[in-house]
Amino acid sequence: MKNYLSLSETAELVGKSKETLRRWDKEGILTAIREPVSNYRVYRSEDVQTLLGSLFNKNFDDDVSNFVEPDNEYKVLELFAGAGGLAIGLESAGLKCAALNEIDKWACQTLKNNRPNWNVLEGDIRNFNFDEYKDKIDIVTGGFPCQAFSYAGKRLGLNDARGTLFYEFARVVKEVNPAICIGENVRGLLSHENGKTLQGMISILDEIGYHVMPVKVLKAIHYRVPQKRERLILVGVRKDIPLSYEYPKPHKKIYNLEDALKKGELFKNDVPKSDGATYPESKKAVLDMVPPKGYWRDLPIDVQKEYMGGSFFLGGGKTGMARRIGWDEPSLTLTCSPAQKQTERCHPEETRPFTVREYARIQTFPDQWKFAGSVAQQYKQIGNAVPVNLGQEIGYSLIEFLNKYYSLSNPK
Repeated sequence: MKNYLSLSETAELVGKSKETLRRWDKEGILTAIREPVSNYRVYRSEDVQTLLGSLFNKNFDDDVSNFVEPDNEYKVLELFAGAGGLAIGLESAGLKCAALNEIDKWACQTLKNNRPNWNVLEGDIRNFNFDEYKDKIDIVTGGFPCQAFSYAGKRLGLNDARGTLFYEFARVVKEVNPAICIGENVRGLLSHENGKTLQGMISILDEIGYHVMPVKVLKAIHYRVPQKRERLILVGVRKDIPLSYEYPKPHKKIYNLEDALKKGELFKNDVPKSDGATYPESKKAVLDMVPPKGYWRDLPIDVQKEYMGGSFFLGGGKTGMARRIGWDEPSLTLTCSPAQKQTERCHPEETRPFTVREYARIQTFPDQWKFAGSVAQQYKQIGNAVPVNLGQEIGYSLIEFLNKYYSLSNPK
């Protein structure tokens, strides 16, 4: 690794925001210095490596637990279910999956193969009516895509969102009338259309009778997931319910790539062998030169220029390019394709992308959960999923909410 790292590069490597790094600088946690030649504020690589070790090698007991048992049978209707990451997590927390809707045929096949008893509604959500579930479902969940709305005034209403998949999510919530609904999305929703898209979603849920809790971005590494993945969570509680939803408490212990792929606390055995993508020889020759936790800056300068092309002169971190993950750190966020140049995720010892089963482990899928379709389809399903353990932790928080609600409704 080169001697000095910029603010952007450091932020991406340690998985923190630039604001956090500026605060750490003031607090003396990670101190910036002036780079001798450019006089820019930078960080010493050795200081960052030391911090990475302290961040991700936490050998202490985790005394945080979100576990709670359901007092009743609580039912979930899941929209945009994908390959089942959230559904398995909610099931393992103790919730019952009443039905799942998904349009992708390979993801549906994955759900049907692994859970023949699940009611998988395959097809476009626009073609389904959910009135039969009215007042029979406790939770509606959905990972709807982030789409721009047409703004027909200061306050966005349900009809203004027609044609978007959030409209369909809200329509189903209105039809089903659950006690609580929960949507998940990428962090970028916070800034999409300068925040107007998220505000529109909040106003629509308010219009159909749901009070929206403060929106939160959950970092998967705080919920027993060995991956620096972030998901925005949007929770609506039906207005007749005098309760607030509490997000799951973050765990103190951080798991790393070794925990994902080798026998240990997360898994009882080493990762099973499986198919996986390969690099072309030209890329493999370049990545052979990159050390664990390294990236394109660790290459000889002539190789940097050839590999990066025009990007070499554009500035910025681009720390995902030619990136090799280290055993003692969580993986960077997995994408739908394991060998994209902008978001490289190279195995720490072998010069290759992670295999399908390694991908699944990093997303905390159980080894027995098999994915349908081609290898490319399997990567896509896994890369799009909510990490299973994050889903379980959210499940516990939903059970805690529903236990309180039903104790109010039916006091002993």
